[in-house]
Amino acid sequence: MEVIYTGLRQTPEMVVSAAVQEDVDAIGLSILSGAHMTLFPRVVDLAREAGLTDVIVFGGGIIPDEDVPRLKELGVSAVFTPGTRMDEIIDFIRKNSRRAAQPA
Repeated sequence: MEVIYTGLRQTPEMVVSAAVQEDVDAIGLSILSGAHMTLFPRVVDLAREAGLTDVIVFGGGIIPDEDVPRLKELGVSAVFTPGTRMDEIIDFIRKNSRRAAQPA
C-alpha cells in the first residue's frame, strides 16, 4: 500500500487534484478543526465530478458520533474516530478499495 501525504491545510480541490494525478484507490481525510461537515462532503462531490466514482473517501479525527450517519449519507465511506486501531483502518481499505475487487 502506498500513501501519498499532501500535507496540512489542503483545500478539497487540491486533495481531489492530487487524487486524480496519482490514480488513487482511496482518499483518506483527517480533520481536527470541526469543519468535517463542510470539507468531507465537498471532497466526495469533487471526486465524483472528476470521475473518481470507484474511489472510496473515508475520514477521521475529532468527529462527533451524531455527525457520522449524515457523513455516510453524503458519501463518506467510513469515519474513524480517536482510538480507532490502525489495523481496523487498514482492513477497511483492503476490503473496500477498488483494487480489492480485482484479482491479484
